[in-house]
Amino acid sequence: TPNDIALLLHTSGTTSRPKLVPLLHRNVFATAEHIRETLRLEPADRCLNVMPLFHIHGLMACVLSTLHAGGSVYCAPGFNALKVFSWLADADPTWYSAVPTMHQAILARAARNTDIVARLRLRFIRSSSAALPTRVMAELEDLFGAPVVEAYAMTEAAHQMTCNPLPPAPRKPGTVGIAAGPDVSVMDPGGNHLAPGDEGEIVIRGPNVTPGYENNEAANRENFTHGWFRTGDQGFRDPDGYFTITGRLKEIINRGGEKISPREVDEVLMDHPAVQQVVTFAMPHAKLGEEVAAAVVLREGAEAGPGDVREFAAGRLAGFKVPRKVVILDEIPKGPTGKLRRIGLADQLGIT
Repeated sequence: TPNDIALLLHTSGTTSRPKLVPLLHRNVFATAEHIRETLRLEPADRCLNVMPLFHIHGLMACVLSTLHAGGSVYCAPGFNALKVFSWLADADPTWYSAVPTMHQAILARAARNTDIVARLRLRFIRSSSAALPTRVMAELEDLFGAPVVEAYAMTEAAHQMTCNPLPPAPRKPGTVGIAAGPDVSVMDPGGNHLAPGDEGEIVIRGPNVTPGYENNEAANRENFTHGWFRTGDQGFRDPDGYFTITGRLKEIINRGGEKISPREVDEVLMDHPAVQQVVTFAMPHAKLGEEVAAAVVLREGAEAGPGDVREFAAGRLAGFKVPRKVVILDEIPKGPTGKLRRIGLADQLGIT
């Protein structure tokens, strides 16, 4: 029946221990329909899926929504930057969806595959599951000559909550678009809905939202308010209904009482011409509690030191937001779905 459990999936555990999410058949169907409508999918569409199929992004956005539209899916055996262009050539897709780290890896190898890029007929490119830097969005559109739409999604919503619309509707880089299925609002800690421009916690309700976590009443009490699911994401909506995510509430860096959104720092550092990828995170500090740190991957052939990156940031950020430590890495550790994880990164990198 529509109320039977279709999927049991773990949350990605980016900011806390993974929780078990039951998704009902009606949740799954609602999301497939929402994504089909948002992307205007038709039987002629073919999706190249490079996302793992143990994760809601690949299952819902790439596979079920496409099949629901009567289209076809070419499933790669996982993401591989060395093989993705041969898959694009073989599949001849009209679209693909990926996380930002995958888009960045594709861009890094594009110069070696210009002949394949020239033959592609992509109608659009989709990005989800983590914040897409505006520079990466612009570079993808320039490379493929197709619009890039960023969506906002999570396991508890059976994936999609908001999405930037396809042309001719306006896309707003840096936002995650407009409500694309469920009702979406912004709420303060007391459960009051906030006006456009006011920052609070993003909340959702609708036919795609899980009825609650499996065997976790404490989490259900904490995450549901007056029938709305609290996403744990901080953000606001503009007068046109486009939502901007300013950070995960649990990822906000508390530097001696000063609250810093790591995503704001990420966006600034991504504008450095030598920077390919960045993740800003909290490192422990004896007096302040937490201090700002950043892990950086440089573009191929580019040169920059930690001091250069800090100097660049100092000219564009308030002093307390400038990373006190910058680590240059060949690769930033990622989770199993390709997400960059801020929580625990200081321990992973041995920064104490």
